[in-house]
Amino acid sequence: MSETASISTSIAARYATAVYEIAKDGKAIPALENDLDMLQAALADSEDFRALIHSPVYTRDEQGAAIKALAEKMDLSGTVSNTLALMAQNRRLFVLPQFVSTLREVIAAEKGEVTADVTSAKALTKTQADKLAKTLKASTGKTVTLNATVDESLIGGLVVKVGSRMIDTSIRSKLNSLQNVMKEVG
Repeated sequence: MSETASISTSIAARYATAVYEIAKDGKAIPALENDLDMLQAALADSEDFRALIHSPVYTRDEQGAAIKALAEKMDLSGTVSNTLALMAQNRRLFVLPQFVSTLREVIAAEKGEVTADVTSAKALTKTQADKLAKTLKASTGKTVTLNATVDESLIGGLVVKVGSRMIDTSIRSKLNSLQNVMKEVG
């Protein structure tokens, strides 16, 4: 991990921990999860929003005003709105994507849940996804939420990442291994 990424993650973790503790004390975790859904959708869908949080061209006041307007428009909770305003004032909006993902991880850990990143050659059917989640739950002992993506270059099979563990059963990986073995022989 690069030093910049490490610093961003550290900053995001501090904000996430504080927001989670405030929401937990106020019994507002469901509202917090709703806020995270809206922020994540905005980050994914709006190029302008991503530019606002990453661009050094905007002043603190411009970022603060824009964040305040967005928070009102999205009807975000007071805790998240105030945190975003503080992040804008401190020029820390660039950590917003890490903040959202870190906060999701904290909430999931408290609920006894874990997220598995699953990459497959083609989209998983509902039955396949349910069976995989059930198998991973038996393996981890926690409720598993799948974050599925498609990568056709895998040819077939799956790549599953749960925490620090990775299971690669893709045909691409097997072909690469076979190629390495053949190089060693010849």
